[in-house]
Amino acid sequence: MLSRRELARYERQILIPEWTKTGQEKLKKSKVLVAGAGGLGSAILTYLAVAGVGRIRIVDGDKVELSNLNRQVLHSDKDVGRDKVDSAKEKLEVLNPDISVETIKATITEGNVFELVEDYPIVDAMDNLPTRFLLNRAALRSHLPLFHGAVYGFEGRVTTIIPGKTSCLRCLYQGVLPGKVPVVGVTPAIIGCIQATEVIKYLLGIGELLTDRLLLYDGLTMRFSEVKLRRDPNCPECGKDGNSPQE
Repeated sequence: MLSRRELARYERQILIPEWTKTGQEKLKKSKVLVAGAGGLGSAILTYLAVAGVGRIRIVDGDKVELSNLNRQVLHSDKDVGRDKVDSAKEKLEVLNPDISVETIKATITEGNVFELVEDYPIVDAMDNLPTRFLLNRAALRSHLPLFHGAVYGFEGRVTTIIPGKTSCLRCLYQGVLPGKVPVVGVTPAIIGCIQATEVIKYLLGIGELLTDRLLLYDGLTMRFSEVKLRRDPNCPECGKDGNSPQE
């Protein structure tokens, strides 16, 4: 499965006892959808690509703006005005030409979310709650994992959702969050890397996932903390009256 070139490229991670050549071959055969090619997406996509995840699908409907460049490190000044998916694909294929990068320029809506997701594990790199809820619904109804990350200024949070086994995004968030939030570039870099770590562990079947745990990061105090999550029995998506899978 792995070429001599790939064995050399991935040598250091293959040395990890839980990883090995078998795990690298598993990654090569894996696929992931990353919803968003912005701040979180830049970190997530970069580290999934260099780890050797064989097929990466990027969904994003936006163009690169100058105000993106303090955090969206897959893009640069020369990319302003380009579709984010095209800019991201170009950089990722330079980073690792041995993987396949598929791009879909689209805004995720209720009408297309299931078609966009198909049977891909979902990484949430979005910046608004309504779209996150659509991804949550698609994950639940399609029995797909959802790797959630969010940022605000120097703060961030991460959790991993496994349908039928854990609480979902609707259990966690109530009400409406602001559309445009302040953010410093280091925060999505840190949170995105944690999300990528969760994806890699899931694909390899190793370690302990952040299931029913919300990892909180505060960059100003440089502290990590953790909140235990529980499924809401009245959740409109995964609760007893929802339409999503139950245990």
